[in-house]
Amino acid sequence: MVAKTLFGFEEILAKEIRNLGGGNVVEGVRSVSFEGDLGFMYKANLCLRTAIKIIKPIYSFAVKNENELYKKIYAFDWSTYLSIDTTFAIDTTVKSDIFTHSLYVSQKVKDAIVDKFRDTEGKRPSVDVKHPDIRINIHIKRDTCNVSLDSSGRSLHQRGYRIATNKAPINEVLAAGLLLHSGWNGQCDFLDPMCGSGTMLTEAAMIACNIPVNINRKEFAFEKWDDFDEDLFEKIVDSALKKTREFHHRIVGFDKAPSAVRKSLENIESANLSDYITVERKNFFDTEKFTKNHLHLVFNPPYGERLDRSDIDSDFNVEEFYSDIGDTLKQKYPGTDAWFITSNLEALKYVGLRPSRKIKVFNSQLESRLVKYVMYEGSKKASKNLN
Repeated sequence: MVAKTLFGFEEILAKEIRNLGGGNVVEGVRSVSFEGDLGFMYKANLCLRTAIKIIKPIYSFAVKNENELYKKIYAFDWSTYLSIDTTFAIDTTVKSDIFTHSLYVSQKVKDAIVDKFRDTEGKRPSVDVKHPDIRINIHIKRDTCNVSLDSSGRSLHQRGYRIATNKAPINEVLAAGLLLHSGWNGQCDFLDPMCGSGTMLTEAAMIACNIPVNINRKEFAFEKWDDFDEDLFEKIVDSALKKTREFHHRIVGFDKAPSAVRKSLENIESANLSDYITVERKNFFDTEKFTKNHLHLVFNPPYGERLDRSDIDSDFNVEEFYSDIGDTLKQKYPGTDAWFITSNLEALKYVGLRPSRKIKVFNSQLESRLVKYVMYEGSKKASKNLN
C-alpha cells in the first residue's frame, strides 16, 4: 500500500506506520509505501495522524501515448473490483511530458472501463464523482502509469470532529504533523496561544491520549468494497480504543476573538475532548505562563498570506506582531519550548530570538518554516549548568 502525506512529513509518517506494525516501510516524496494485510489497511486509515490517503496499488504498466493508455486500461480485468451496479470515480495525478492534463487522462480511463463492461456485459457501470462505491487513483509519472484503489475516500484530514471553522483554518494533518515534529507526546502541559477554531488543541489531546485520530469519521471508502469485513473492522476499532491512555497535564488554548473561542469549544465538544482542554478568551501578549512546570507551546499565528487584509486589524503591523511574540516569550514564558509555523520568513527576524530549529513544511501551497525557540528558566548558561 501507499500512504500519501504532506511535504516534510514523510519521515514522521514512516515512523507512525512502523509503530503501527507495517512492514517493508519505504519513504518517498509526499508518500510512504508499506506492506500489510486487510486489517492493517483498516488500522492505517483509522490511526495514522499524518496520512492524507491510503491507496492500494492493483496495476502498473509503461505507457507512451493515449491510445496505449486506453488499451491497457481496457485489457485489465476490472470485474475483480467493479460490477455494472458499482458506481466509480477517477482521481488522476500526472507528472509527465506525455500526459499534461489530468482531467483528460481521467476521461480516457473512464472510457476504457465503461467500454470494457459494455462489450463484455452489455451494460456499463455509472460514474459518481461525489459518493462513488469505488474510487480509482491514477498516477502517471513520466512513462509509468500506476492504478490504485483509494481505500480512504475523502481526504483523511477530514477527521469528522470539526463542525465550526474560522477563515483559513489549519489542515488537521498539518497540525498533527507539526505537533509530532515538535516532539509533543503528552508528557507535560500544552498551550496554543492563538487557537483559532481549536484544531491544534484537538490534535494535541488526541496524541496525548493516544486516541485513534479518525475515530469520529463517518465512513471510509473501503466500507463499500465487496471484500469489506465489518467484524474485522470493529475488532480493529475496539483494539485501538483499548490502547488509549489517561492524560495528567493541562491542554490550554487562548484566543482574543470571542467567535474563535466559541468555535473551538464546539469542535472540542464534537471530538469528545472537553474534559482535557480548556479554552479562554485572552490576548497572548497580555498573558504569562500558567504553570510552574515545563510548558510545550505550538501555534499557527493568524496573520499570513492565507488571510485577506480585511480579516486583519487595520492597524496591524507585521514587524510589531512578531516582535511582540518574541517579547512575550522572553518575559513571560520561562521553561517553555515554543514552536510556531510561519510563511513570512522575513518576519522571523523581528522575533528577536535565535531559533534552535527550523523545519521546512508547506501550509497549503505556501512554503513555510516550523521554528522552535527554547525559553530557559533564568539564563541559558545557568540552565545548562543545572543540566
